Amino acid sequence: MSNQTKIIAEPGKQEFFIEREFDAPRELVFKAFSDPDLLIQWIGPDRLKMEIEKYDNRSGGAYRFVHYDEKGNKYGFNGVMHEVLEPERMIRTFEFEGLPERGHVSLETATFVALPDERTLLKIQSVFKSVADRDGMIGSGMEGGMNEGFVKLEKLLARQLEKIQAHG
Repeated sequence: MSNQTKIIAEPGKQEFFIEREFDAPRELVFKAFSDPDLLIQWIGPDRLKMEIEKYDNRSGGAYRFVHYDEKGNKYGFNGVMHEVLEPERMIRTFEFEGLPERGHVSLETATFVALPDERTLLKIQSVFKSVADRDGMIGSGMEGGMNEGFVKLEKLLARQLEKIQAHG
């Protein structure tokens, strides 16, 4: 796959940016982020199983995901949906529940940009409470898990497009 994930994290800043292009129309990419039946098929690292405990994907909704490793250890993530504007944007909070104290919440804005030839540019901005929180997230192995998820997402989008073309 030729699409590469770009992460921009300037030293000393409380935010980072993620950009990646997908070979699918923005409505389909947005649906893969908003439909729990699709989301569970791609989000997260390959080595972890995922369960969606709650996913109320609307403005004012909330979510909670749980990842399980091969030993049965649980890793919870939760947040609140601030805005869901289909198919353009999602704004939500994100919190990893495994830290010694609560409150290390980031604000994520995902923007889905329609490109020529039925392609989509995903742009994510994550703003953290502190530079240390941002650096901790980057140092957590997040990039590897995110890239594994995006590879699965590309395959899922290709399968969805094949279904659409077969029935269209």
